[in-house]
Amino acid sequence: MEACRRCPRLVAWREQVAREKRAAFADQEYWGRPLPGFGDPAARIALLGLAPAAHGGNRTGRVFTGDRSGDFLFAALARAGLANQSESRSRDDGLTLHDCWITAAVRCAPPANRPTSQERDNCLPWSARELELLGEVRVIVCLGAFAWDAALRLIGAPRPWPRFAHGAEAAPLLGCFHPSQQNTFTGRLTEPMIDAVLARALELASAV
Repeated sequence: MEACRRCPRLVAWREQVAREKRAAFADQEYWGRPLPGFGDPAARIALLGLAPAAHGGNRTGRVFTGDRSGDFLFAALARAGLANQSESRSRDDGLTLHDCWITAAVRCAPPANRPTSQERDNCLPWSARELELLGEVRVIVCLGAFAWDAALRLIGAPRPWPRFAHGAEAAPLLGCFHPSQQNTFTGRLTEPMIDAVLARALELASAV
C-alpha cells in the first residue's frame, strides 16, 4: 500500500509537500507516502477519517498525528479510555490505542484537503482489505460526510443511502463531525459532542 501510485494528483501533491516542507518542520524528514491505519488489531471500533493532513500525517507517517485535528481527536479517545495518552506528535511518541483502530478514506494528502470521488474509490480496496484483516470491528465511526459516503460504499450498503449527520446511525456506521479546526474552533464540534459519539460507539460495540 505504501508504494501505491494510483492517483497522479495525490502522488504529485504528497511528494511536493514532502520536498518543500513547512518552515516550522524544515529539519524533519516527511513521510510523503500513503498512510496505513493505526491502532489495536483486535479493535471493535474503527474510526474513518477523510485523508492525511499535508503537514500532519503526510509529515509524521501516522494518521491524525502532528496536527490540530489529531490533538482534538486523541484527547477525546483518551477521555473515552481508547488511548493511553491525549497527544500524538510522532510515530514513536508512545501512543497506543485500545479497542480502537484509526484509518482514512483516502490514504494520501490531497490538495486543499479535498480528495475527489475517483481518488476515494481508488482507495476503497485498501480499506476493504484492512477491515477484513481486523476482523473484530463492529462499529465504524465516520468522521465527516466524506468518510460516511466512503464507508457506505465500503460495506456495500443498499440504496437509498442514509444521510450523514452528527450522531447518525446506520449499522455498523456512526456519524461524527470531523475534528477539523473549522469545526472545533467554531463550536460546531465540541468535546461533549465527540465524547457522546465515542460513548455510543463503545455501547454499540459491546452490544453486538
